[in-house]
Amino acid sequence: MANGEKRDYYELLSVHKNASDTEIKKAYRKLAIQYHPDKNPGNKEAEEKFKEMSEAYEVLSDPQKRAQYDQFGHAGLGGGGFNAGGFGFGASSPFGDIFSDIFGDIFGGTRQRTRGRRGDDLQYNLEIRFEEAAFGVETKIDVPYAKRCGTCEGSGAKPGTEPKTCPTCRGAGQVRFQQGFFSVSKTCNHCNGEGRVVDNPCQTCRGTGSVRDTKALSVKIPPGVETGNRLKLAGEGGQGLKGGPNGDLYVFISVREHSIFKREDNDVICEIPISFVQAALGCELDVPTLDGKVSMKIPEGSQSGRIFRLRGKGIPALQGYGRGDQLVVIRVETPTSLNKRQKELLEEFARISGEEAHPMRKNFFEKVMDILS
Repeated sequence: MANGEKRDYYELLSVHKNASDTEIKKAYRKLAIQYHPDKNPGNKEAEEKFKEMSEAYEVLSDPQKRAQYDQFGHAGLGGGGFNAGGFGFGASSPFGDIFSDIFGDIFGGTRQRTRGRRGDDLQYNLEIRFEEAAFGVETKIDVPYAKRCGTCEGSGAKPGTEPKTCPTCRGAGQVRFQQGFFSVSKTCNHCNGEGRVVDNPCQTCRGTGSVRDTKALSVKIPPGVETGNRLKLAGEGGQGLKGGPNGDLYVFISVREHSIFKREDNDVICEIPISFVQAALGCELDVPTLDGKVSMKIPEGSQSGRIFRLRGKGIPALQGYGRGDQLVVIRVETPTSLNKRQKELLEEFARISGEEAHPMRKNFFEKVMDILS
């Protein structure tokens, strides 16, 4: 392309002439990702735009070339601004840093091998009682985890031997290959990026550098937790290798069902059976709560399903103040297995009670008669 046909470099990158180096790099990064040939296979227009933008960035990212361009335009570059066939992205190239940033994740490569490896995150499933979930508890757990092998000190090699330099990547942890216009890096599959391989594995850990063990931990469960909540114990996971940090331990909570209590948000529900006589005449009941028994008065004529509220007898708020309530639901129990005398008394009661003793029944049948009439 002749100099007279070249577009303005600032215009190509959509930046102002007084743009900072950071702004220019950011603008080029965005456009390079959009028009990269590997993302637009067979698209000649995208390939040409990518070349033009790369040429503009090569000049504007170099202070000396940028100064020449600002003063003399394309003519000031002497025709040596960009070599599309060269694409040298080595350490001395202005593209070295930016292309490793842009395309490192695309091709699985990393700029340099990391010696240390973070330990694994672990999960522990902990079942607790209903009351423990309500009020909190501190409990002990035994957690299996992987720790550094004491025989080989985590190297994975048999004592008296050393891991050898990986013959594939020659200790770099990466292999380089050609991808279109670019020479890119990828983690070495032979050594998994370690740069070393073990020919004589440790008999204790079988070359892994770690062994299984169990550690006892104290876990403090806060009041108000419920099934599905999890606690994070930082640094209590798998042991890091070669100086890497430990992983974390996640404790997943499961609350065991209670025989008489159920939870709804922060309220506790308790259903209590009462007799027909207690419901009709009223009574006082000893009601179980999470704090112990309380006395509750049931008024006469109470119907089955009626709910009574005991303020502040529910579950404490997990992250906040106060407690929910306890909802007491009464269930009137119909008597069974009546003897002869009991049946006679109930039949007599039915004869003398009349409709006034059953207002709900009377109201229902009045509605039925209205519908049928």
